Amino acid sequence: MSADPPSSSPAEPLPGAGLAVSVKTLCAFAARAGDLDLRFVPAPSAQEGVAGHRLVQGRRGADYESELGLSSRFGRLQVRGRADGYDPLRRRVEEIKTFRGDFEAIRANHRALHWAQARCYAWMLCEARGLDNLEVALVYLDLGSDDEHMLTETMTREALCAHFEALCGRYLDWAEQEAAHRTARDAALDALAFPHAAFRPGQRELAQAVYRSAVAERCLLAQAPTGIGKTVATLFPMLKAVKAGGRQRIDKLFFLTAKTSGRAVALEGLRLLRDGAGRPLRVLELAAREKVCEHPDKACHGESCPLARGFYDRLPAARAEAVGAAWLDRAALRRIALAHEVCPYFLAQELARWCDAIVGDYNYYFDASAFLWALTQEEGWRAAVLVDEAHNLLDRARGMYSAQLDAAALVAVRRLAPPLVRKALGKLQREWRRQQQTQLEAYRASDSIPGAFARALQEAVVSLGDHFAAQPQEAQGALQQCFFDLVQFARLAESFGEHSVFESTLEEDGHREALAIRNLVPAPFLRGRFAGSLSSTCFSGTLAPFSFYRDMLGLPEDTATLDVGSPFRSEQLKVRIAMDVSTRFRDRTRSLERLVGIIAAQYAQQPGNYLAFFSSFDYLGSAFEAFARRHPEVPAWAQARGMREPEREAFVARFAPGGRGIGFAVLGGAFGEGIDLPGDRLVGAFVASLGLPQHNAANERMRERMQALFGEGYAYTYVYPGLQKVVQAAGRVIRTEQDAGVLYLLDDRFARQDIRALLPAWWRVQPLEVPVTAALPSSSA
Repeated sequence: MSADPPSSSPAEPLPGAGLAVSVKTLCAFAARAGDLDLRFVPAPSAQEGVAGHRLVQGRRGADYESELGLSSRFGRLQVRGRADGYDPLRRRVEEIKTFRGDFEAIRANHRALHWAQARCYAWMLCEARGLDNLEVALVYLDLGSDDEHMLTETMTREALCAHFEALCGRYLDWAEQEAAHRTARDAALDALAFPHAAFRPGQRELAQAVYRSAVAERCLLAQAPTGIGKTVATLFPMLKAVKAGGRQRIDKLFFLTAKTSGRAVALEGLRLLRDGAGRPLRVLELAAREKVCEHPDKACHGESCPLARGFYDRLPAARAEAVGAAWLDRAALRRIALAHEVCPYFLAQELARWCDAIVGDYNYYFDASAFLWALTQEEGWRAAVLVDEAHNLLDRARGMYSAQLDAAALVAVRRLAPPLVRKALGKLQREWRRQQQTQLEAYRASDSIPGAFARALQEAVVSLGDHFAAQPQEAQGALQQCFFDLVQFARLAESFGEHSVFESTLEEDGHREALAIRNLVPAPFLRGRFAGSLSSTCFSGTLAPFSFYRDMLGLPEDTATLDVGSPFRSEQLKVRIAMDVSTRFRDRTRSLERLVGIIAAQYAQQPGNYLAFFSSFDYLGSAFEAFARRHPEVPAWAQARGMREPEREAFVARFAPGGRGIGFAVLGGAFGEGIDLPGDRLVGAFVASLGLPQHNAANERMRERMQALFGEGYAYTYVYPGLQKVVQAAGRVIRTEQDAGVLYLLDDRFARQDIRALLPAWWRVQPLEVPVTAALPSSSA
């Protein structure tokens, strides 16, 4: 494939009022036609593509010129690119592509796009060297056999020029429109005022830190309490920094969230700022494919899905309407897509190139195959990144760079597999069993992956890939999912290091037999993402200590930090520690009656809405049953495992203004953060746990690794993650400067000095010295 140098953005402004675009972007915009076709084919990796290019180039003669940098002008438009190769003896320019499987299966619209790129390079070479004609060649290298398939045509200088100018003509009107949009946007953002009459306490401090970090092209870790308006305080300065000092600094703004509720808050903030700027800002919401697919029962190609059929033919009109609308949340995008009969999900992916601010999940930038990260690299964007509720990124990133293979699933797939694949999977199973032969315990973790197993894994991946290349119609169902799982595992095996462990679990006590690569420290994978942004701000109400998150997430050494003081007064929240309660596992049964009594007594003293948090569903169940048995007259409801969105909404809806009752929830779960219950919708909380992760073999292995890497094994594994959940849960009580409430920390360990140091400084923590007896009558009395 051609290696076009990245342009800073599509239609990048040049000195002297010119516009620049890469050959790849030009052709993707102006030469695509036909169906959207995502039928699975084993695609070469980037490394395989580079190696394939070098193989073909190395086969050519001594006069062969590789990787030619070329450029050409059309009016204000300068087109730049890098041709794969030129043979001056044959006067042949070559565009090299790599593939697996059947050469004839390469789709016609893909090949048409390849021809468009090759002809552009041919014209640019004719113009640069004064040539009258050229042979244009598409060279397809079969990575399975290293055989070349060459398609050629001879074109005159005039024909090549006409082709090039036709593409540029289609693109230039759009590029002029985009340049005008950016000029209007930059002027509006320069004049943009803060959208409220005044900053809230702490809000200006946060906004200034974000702006300074963006202008200095540094990253920022910011801890700021709930209630100061963090979303607007981070969006506003990033938008003001887009062209700070008269220089284009930011091409794209990505606002990344862990949850759907976070996207809604970000969109609300962007709408407020956009309206204040006269609406020149294009805002796009990215949603998961399964959430926006209109035909989940159909495959993503024109023979199956009507919204994929003719997608690229109808895309220009849909794209034009969308950029005119400018506000592209999920609902608006769906309306436009269906009006033009195109897929909403893939329309959104196209519009990411043309929008200014994009709101989406963490995975769009941080995942191994992240869409926004890939596009940023491809286009050379100067991207500013805002990471909302950044304490969540640690566990999410660990999941992104972990993988698991299930023994039972592998056995089932092997029965369905064709002979050659069955043989490769059988070898993988044998190596699996061999490495478990000496395992006596249910769980074992290793610092390395056995070489024989890794080789068998790679052979299984190749075998499945070759099978799908030869029989693409069989790339579906369990066999395809097995391939994806093996590929993910193999990729992580290649990058395996001290950031991860190799785990083997035997079938026991409800656990399935499995092998896993579990990431412990995502920093090596995320470091490049932060370094590749112009500026990234990670912000949350709980990012203490900063050193922990900098180490775990891979932020640069020069990352700035900011701890914004709380706008709340200590009188707003009464914090009490139950010194005679222990929620340690061995003490839970004995302390349960006392714990229930404290909850009941507080409710009797001040009836209202409360949340009670517990470390697990089992512990929650025991406490809920004990409370309901002793105090059936008190309204109480409990979180259940696997609650669906309507059930979660119903749980929160019970916290009505002026209401009374107690909701029992799991600490760190769906109701421990991200819900807003101001005023008397919530008047107090009980936290019956330090939130420490369970002491088990897996977490102990993590503790050992954290100790070896950072010298703080117990704190990094247990204390910091646990206390973060406690502070998040407690933060549900005080949401505004008018709120007042109570917080009970139901464990004597909260009184320890090292634990107290991690609690918010504005809390005035006092022991619950006098034993409390439940003032409500007990039904068992």
